[in-house]
Amino acid sequence: MLSFNRRILLFLPLALAACGFSPVYGPGGTASALRGKVQVAAPDTTDAYQLVQNLEQRLGQPDMAIYALSFTLKSETQGQAITVSNETTRYSLVGKVDYILRANEGGDIVASGSVDNFTGYSATGSTVETLAAERDARARLMVILADQITTRLYATANLPQ
Repeated sequence: MLSFNRRILLFLPLALAACGFSPVYGPGGTASALRGKVQVAAPDTTDAYQLVQNLEQRLGQPDMAIYALSFTLKSETQGQAITVSNETTRYSLVGKVDYILRANEGGDIVASGSVDNFTGYSATGSTVETLAAERDARARLMVILADQITTRLYATANLPQ
């Protein structure tokens, strides 16, 4: 039976440093390089407004924007649970964002990609309860999508050194 050797844990940071690994939130990491330097595109819908608000919370308000983040947001509502009398009692809200992060100087693409996710809500209450549940599901979806975009930017952005 193999036993776990704790000495491996001592050498792991050295091995990671040798392969060029640097922590995202550490000095010189991607997070500090993007913090307060990304101008997110102006929103044109309520969902886009919430997405931009969440992105700006994660990336910071730009003092002097070096990068511009543009995005295309699509969302749709899908019925999930239907009763025998053909009434939908549960919905899924599916969202997808295609994004491009460009350098303001030169317009080079620094990062791009696509993220998607979903949230759900119940439609078994009154009209007011259903509308409130849908609004909450939309807000949750924009938080999730903003988290995914930020994580991808931190992990994949090809920032100039």
